Amino acid sequence: MLTPDQAQDRAAAIVARATAAGADAADAVYAADMSLDISVRLGALEDVGRSESADLGLRVFVGKRSASVSTSDLSDDSIAALVERAVAMAREAPEDAWAGLAPQERLMRGAPPLLDLDDGGGASPESLREVALAAEDAARAVPGVTNSEGGSASASRSIWALATSHGFAAAYAATGYGLSASVLAGATEGGGEMVRDYAYSSARHRHALEAPEAIGTKAGERAVARVNPGRLASGPMSVVYDPRVGSSLLGHLMGAISGSAITRKTSFLLDALGTQVFSAGVTVLDDPHRPHGLRSRPFDGEGLPVSPSAIIEHGMLEAWLLDSASARQLGLEPTGHASRGVGGSPGVSPSNVHMVAGKVPVSTLIADIANGVFVTELIGMGVNGVTGDYSRGAAGFRIVDGQIAGPVAEFTIAGNLRDMYRNLTPANDLEFRYGTNVPTLRVEGMTVASG
Repeated sequence: MLTPDQAQDRAAAIVARATAAGADAADAVYAADMSLDISVRLGALEDVGRSESADLGLRVFVGKRSASVSTSDLSDDSIAALVERAVAMAREAPEDAWAGLAPQERLMRGAPPLLDLDDGGGASPESLREVALAAEDAARAVPGVTNSEGGSASASRSIWALATSHGFAAAYAATGYGLSASVLAGATEGGGEMVRDYAYSSARHRHALEAPEAIGTKAGERAVARVNPGRLASGPMSVVYDPRVGSSLLGHLMGAISGSAITRKTSFLLDALGTQVFSAGVTVLDDPHRPHGLRSRPFDGEGLPVSPSAIIEHGMLEAWLLDSASARQLGLEPTGHASRGVGGSPGVSPSNVHMVAGKVPVSTLIADIANGVFVTELIGMGVNGVTGDYSRGAAGFRIVDGQIAGPVAEFTIAGNLRDMYRNLTPANDLEFRYGTNVPTLRVEGMTVASG
């Protein structure tokens, strides 16, 4: 694998070749990845996977016409043919009034911020197998666990470089580690259904992973707690989201405020900028500079600097997520949220997003709920980004007289995201475990339909 400096030079070289071949402007992405995955089941090694890849993507502009091409063949002959093909394609493409590189005056200058994304290490297959087995063993040791879907551990390292014809070139490396266990509980004979649950940990630095014993125990306890689920009565009630599924509510928000959704007028929040979307107690922040964050990045997919920002502040929607093309179309400035794959034009994505913790503990949040539901699993994707209509299958636990009660399954929760956001209250139990993090969330006035 190339070093970041070598990757940066590789991207810059193909940009230079594109402009020499007749492109008015160009940008290029070089992406390389090396990963190792180990899976075990019932105490035995089940699979070992190792992959390495290196890809180069080129986008060229001829006037307002553009084309994008990519390749994993990095030989000189292949690159030369790629450049010629890209320029020829761009000359035949339709004009796009909004196309172009990011504004030159907005490009990141100087050294990228140090985000500590690369721990410089790796992992042997033996060490990954050891922790995967430890996680599964701990899960299987929980009383009531009757079978296992296995444990897994992974390690990866990636390089990402971007160069443009108007003066930007930079690259960075990142490592990633994962550890998980998934087990089943319930009767193996004599009727009854088996249920499954899981736990996992992800980190940029290996030492930051949760202990395998803790992950396994959590997976086992979660599965056992779900045995013999009952049914809910249908009707309106308070719904409380476990943090591992509550983060999906922010995912719907990010989709609704993306530049493409706004320019295409396909968002239920189309006219909401600068208005109250959540209750005044809700703030949502985006922080690309969090040290060793799972979605941290020193610059965006167009070479613009990135910085922490408030997306929702005291309930008010403060910003769209804009790349340069959508910003031009809206008459606004790009926000540093451009994301880029090897192929195609930039899109947008947030970085490390979290909802700021509320003021009350979970016990207080649910204390006055006489009849509600605590959701730990969501099924299906019945969410309409144009209207905000929301309907998803779910499983979890009843809330009875302010206490978590027995497991329930096969029900649907429904509402409209506009109403759900306004009627949402966060607890104070925020933890930073994923790319998107929320505390436990309570949403009033949803409709529950039992299957």
